[in-house]
Amino acid sequence: MEKLTQELKKTQLNCNNHYKNYPTDNYSNYQNYLYKRVLYGLDSLPEEEVLNMCNNKRKRIVSVYNRTQVIINRFKQQITVVQSNFIINLLFPNSPLYSLFTEKTETDDSFKNKLSFKDLGISKDQLINVFITEGILPKNFLNLNEKPNELPRLKSF
Repeated sequence: MEKLTQELKKTQLNCNNHYKNYPTDNYSNYQNYLYKRVLYGLDSLPEEEVLNMCNNKRKRIVSVYNRTQVIINRFKQQITVVQSNFIINLLFPNSPLYSLFTEKTETDDSFKNKLSFKDLGISKDQLINVFITEGILPKNFLNLNEKPNELPRLKSF
């Protein structure tokens, strides 16, 4: 009880420190924009931008988002299989159960893995690498610093 009252006094005395320092990443604003658009789809964009967007671009963003969710689900399942095989190996090292459980390592697209990235230990860098290898993010994603030219591209005659 005494420890709780000391923490309460400490909190009340330092009441101006109500903010939390979040870790920052080394990605530019444009890289974060692309990452969030892939990961969250149309929900990552302001409503005004979505309303001004043409239908084809909306469909492209939604289709990339859906493909991303399938790839994330597979990646989560692969990590879950590796972690569960490690645990089974620790518990049953020389058992026939070990070979029975660990021989099947393929993923199932009908099963939705609902574990969070934090629970599985998945970092933003790992996701970006998976997205680049799957072709969801461009191969030069790590070198992009600013938004490319937004002018319309003209045909050369």
